[in-house]
Amino acid sequence: MLNSKEDLNREQALMLLESFAKRWIAHDGLWFQSIEKERGMDEAIHHDVEAWRKFTVVEAKRIKEFLQLPDNGGLDALERALNFRLYAFVNQQKIERPNSQTLNFYMTACRVQSARQRQQLNDFPCKNVGEVEYSLFASTIDSRITTRCLTCPPDAHPSEFFCGWEFTLEQI
Repeated sequence: MLNSKEDLNREQALMLLESFAKRWIAHDGLWFQSIEKERGMDEAIHHDVEAWRKFTVVEAKRIKEFLQLPDNGGLDALERALNFRLYAFVNQQKIERPNSQTLNFYMTACRVQSARQRQQLNDFPCKNVGEVEYSLFASTIDSRITTRCLTCPPDAHPSEFFCGWEFTLEQI
């Protein structure tokens, strides 16, 4: 039995990070479902967008500080930061760098979408949320980065990933 966080070895600490991420996703889903049940999907998505508008900036700033990323760290800083997001501990993602100015990010396994598939439900339509979330996360890491959605539910997507995002480093 563990008595405190100081008693954790590396493996236990990583397991705890995963547990924290799962609990956070569960809470996020439960508050969303509460609004959806009382007010409908459109209002729930509206509030989800507004919550992400603030949370993604807080998350990016804290990751940037934790990793000591420079203000203009470019796509290298963004790539590193994406690997430290809360959901990165429970989802699977893939990053490609087709050229020096572009980073493509793909969510290859998404806990939310996988749960919906198991329940034989349609994909959760997260594109509106994602557009706010990813663009603000990226621009908080480096204000020169612009974001474009490649595909995200409710858009059709290939079986290899649920959503894809293109980040471009703009030269100002």
